Amino acid sequence: MDIKTLRYFVEVVRQQSFTRAAQNLYVTQPTISKMLRNLEDELSCTLLIRDGRKLLLTDTGKVVYERGIAILAEFRQLEAELSDIHHLDKGTLRLGIPPMVGMLMAGPIGLYRQRYPGVELKISEFGSLTVQQAVMNGELDLAMTALPVEEEHHFATLPLFSHPLCVLAPRSGEWVKRDFVEPKALSGHPLLIYNEDFSLSRQLMQLFATLGMNPHIAVRSGQWDFLAAMVQAGVGIAILPEPICRKLDSKILTWLPLRSPLRWELGMIWRDGVYLSHSAQAWLKCCKEYWPAAAGQ
Repeated sequence: MDIKTLRYFVEVVRQQSFTRAAQNLYVTQPTISKMLRNLEDELSCTLLIRDGRKLLLTDTGKVVYERGIAILAEFRQLEAELSDIHHLDKGTLRLGIPPMVGMLMAGPIGLYRQRYPGVELKISEFGSLTVQQAVMNGELDLAMTALPVEEEHHFATLPLFSHPLCVLAPRSGEWVKRDFVEPKALSGHPLLIYNEDFSLSRQLMQLFATLGMNPHIAVRSGQWDFLAAMVQAGVGIAILPEPICRKLDSKILTWLPLRSPLRWELGMIWRDGVYLSHSAQAWLKCCKEYWPAAAGQ
């Protein structure tokens, strides 16, 4: 039994006529007659009995008719919901964002909400390595993460922006006399860096290992504002992306470029070769519009 056959049967009963049903459904009367005979053969029962000009339902026919009305109503609802999703009048977008980039996402999120107010945004805030795993597992549709990502993960990527790293320190002592900081100059200072599930933390540790350094990690945290507060409290110095440093109070803190090849490179990732929902495609479009440099990717 398929939806079309069920629709034909219900319409015949409603119209009490094969001819009128055929006219309403824009098919020929023989087509409807054949479909209903096939339905009766499939169910191994009689559904309709002719009584003069009337069409009477058998007991089985009544059950099929009543259930058919409910099924067709559900199917129309399904079609409507799928249409809404296709046109982004409703739906859900599961997006992963590392905590440190939350402040940079207000613009594209605002643009997306303005255009697609019916789509529910479910945002998960974890470090880059955690959101990458969530995308691989299908728990998230897309995620913003540090680039590059491991090739074996088979992600599709959309690079968005790239910024230098800075050393965040109190505006006092030796730091106000510097124009930049070499990585090796950090070896004598307690460092405040991100947790291990942040790609940036892993990249920094790899840089230190390459230089033969054994850094003194005083505090790890996933919150940039907490790390900045620790610097202000004199606990140590932090390594943060430049855009985050520029959000801080320059009268109390100073930030100096970290002279290294490392940069804070961010982009959107999703599973390569896997169906990407309309809501996710619309999100990528908003990202390209908000960050025009990404449009050529």
